[in-house]
Amino acid sequence: MTPREKIVQQIREHGPIPFSRYMEMCLYDPEHGYYSRSSEQFGKAGDFYTSSDVHAVFGRLLARQFEEMWRVLGSPAQIKILELGPGRGLFAQDVLDWSEKKFPEFFQAVHYSLAESSPALRERLQGTLSKHFRSGKASLAQWPDPSPAGGSSSAAGAVPFHDRGPISDVTLEATRKGTTLESVSQLKVSGRGGRDTPRISREAAPECSPPREPWVKGGNGQAPKERKISCGTDSLAPEAPVIIFANEFFDALPAEIVSEQGALRIYEKDGRFVETWSAPSARELEFLDRYGVHPDNGERIEVPLVAQQYMSSVAQTIQQGFMVIVDYGYTRQEQLAGRHRGTLMTYRQHSSSANPYEAPGEQDITAHVNFTALAASAEQNGMQGQPLLTQSQFLLGIGEANQFADAFEECRLPQERAKVALQLKHLITPAGMGETLHVLVGSKAIAPDRMVKLSGLSFGRDHC
Repeated sequence: MTPREKIVQQIREHGPIPFSRYMEMCLYDPEHGYYSRSSEQFGKAGDFYTSSDVHAVFGRLLARQFEEMWRVLGSPAQIKILELGPGRGLFAQDVLDWSEKKFPEFFQAVHYSLAESSPALRERLQGTLSKHFRSGKASLAQWPDPSPAGGSSSAAGAVPFHDRGPISDVTLEATRKGTTLESVSQLKVSGRGGRDTPRISREAAPECSPPREPWVKGGNGQAPKERKISCGTDSLAPEAPVIIFANEFFDALPAEIVSEQGALRIYEKDGRFVETWSAPSARELEFLDRYGVHPDNGERIEVPLVAQQYMSSVAQTIQQGFMVIVDYGYTRQEQLAGRHRGTLMTYRQHSSSANPYEAPGEQDITAHVNFTALAASAEQNGMQGQPLLTQSQFLLGIGEANQFADAFEECRLPQERAKVALQLKHLITPAGMGETLHVLVGSKAIAPDRMVKLSGLSFGRDHC
């Protein structure tokens, strides 16, 4: 049964469904959802790419930032990096390989945990990171599952995400103690990094930067399955600090849509999906009151309640450490100024569309991240947030001290440096990805005066 057929069946059995439920089934159906299909959507003929696919320097710069975070924490004997939506593991590979080469003390302390739910991508992760899996430096991890009892959230009649209670406390203690369940309800799916920009990727990289297949998104998602995996357990102490990293994770979590007419519902008529509206819930209205704007003039505004749940889980599970969130998004002030008032889009083969009903299960569906709401949710759960930065500011802060030697170190010929410079420019400049992606950094149980030691925060602070 195709995603369309499953959606129609659920509508006929249960009536009109919230848009978040429609989006969830299109993307995460365990058999035919967009992120559960074969990896045909990845690669040159795919739909998207992320910063890690442009050049290895993205991971190398973050490795430098993670090492600084480790030192801010007092250089503990153990530290965990938990990446949400690692995809094929290009970012993890760059972080671990560069740390091993440049930061051996940090590398000795770190364990890299990967929350990826796609079976095909889990297999690729173990290939990409085979050396680090064998050594025990990397492992697959569990992430909180918002579906009841860890079951499939795409089954007909399942409770929509926004109607469920708080995410069950499957915390980092599980992964700290060596749990490596395969039932990861990971839900990372975005990564339209170059939808409006030139196709600059690792494929064009010179010999000094080994080419990789371009246009691959940062992650994937599938409804959880109750199977265990046997590779890459870790033995970190429960009190080990944690760095949680998410690159284009939150922008593809299922979202509600609200207009002047109410909350969007989907039903089926004569073989077509038709929109209708119902009274918005108290939670939806409260979200708009606190973090967004109420729609007018025919506008549609996303209400990302699921993203709020996930951020709460992220913040709750950190006893001490950091989070680094990289994504497309906006603040409430930008919405009040009339921008980002309706950002739902679909992507297929590097082409964008505003029609989410065109090809259920065959196209990406995303909505930009409300960073005001994410930051508030993190702070409500004990995190201390930093001012929002652009990816340009963040990477420039890390790289300007050594003039981005991490990118050019292995280049020998002028033409090699020229190619790498073009890739670096794509990551940093407004014409590329530098101003469209934003970075939210948070910390817990770390003195504020220690945060000034992080170079990634320095550019926005020193160039105001």
